[in-house]
Amino acid sequence: MKLVPTASQTVGPFFHVGLARPELADLTQGGKALGERIIIEGQVRDGDGVGIPDAMLELWQANAAGKYRHPEDPQEKSVDANFVGFGRAFTDREGRYRFTTVRPGAVPGRGNALQAPHIAMTIFARGLLKHLTTRLYFADLAQANDADPLLSGIEDAAARRTLLAQPVNGAPATYRFDVVLQGEGETAFFDI
Repeated sequence: MKLVPTASQTVGPFFHVGLARPELADLTQGGKALGERIIIEGQVRDGDGVGIPDAMLELWQANAAGKYRHPEDPQEKSVDANFVGFGRAFTDREGRYRFTTVRPGAVPGRGNALQAPHIAMTIFARGLLKHLTTRLYFADLAQANDADPLLSGIEDAAARRTLLAQPVNGAPATYRFDVVLQGEGETAFFDI
C-alpha cells in the first residue's frame, strides 16, 4: 500500500462555533496580574482593506518582570501566578479583536542581548493554508525598539513600522495593532 500525504486545506471558517470564549482574551485573570494593565485592540484586514470576520489571534508573552510562564525559561525571575502568558481572541463581523494583558518586560534573546518588550502573535483565518506569525512592539518605547536585535534587523522601514502598536488615549493604556494580510501596508510576518 502506497501512503499519500493529505492535501493542504484552508483554515476556517469555524472559529466562532467551537472556540468563542471571550475569557481567553484576558491574560490578567480579571485584572489580578502584576504590572501595568494594557489593552491591545485592532482589526484583521484583507488585501482590499476589508475586515476579516471569524479570524483567531493568539498571543504569547512574558509577564511584567520579563519572565515567560514556561518551564524552559531559565531566568531566575518570579512567575506571576495570576498571569497566563497566552491568550486567544476572535474577530467580530468587522474583523475587530481585543486583548486585556500587561505590558511585558524585556527578555533576553540570543547572546543574552535584551529584546524590547514585545508580544508574539499568531493569526489563523479562512483562506490561509498556514497560520501567520508576527510580533507586536510598542511604538512609545522607541529607545528599546531601536536596540532590539530582531526589530532593528528589519531593513525596510515601512515593514518595521507594521510591527509597532500605536498608543491610543484611554485608561487603561490602550494600543492599536492592525493586522493586514496582504497588499499595501501588509504586516511583516516571520517564516518560522
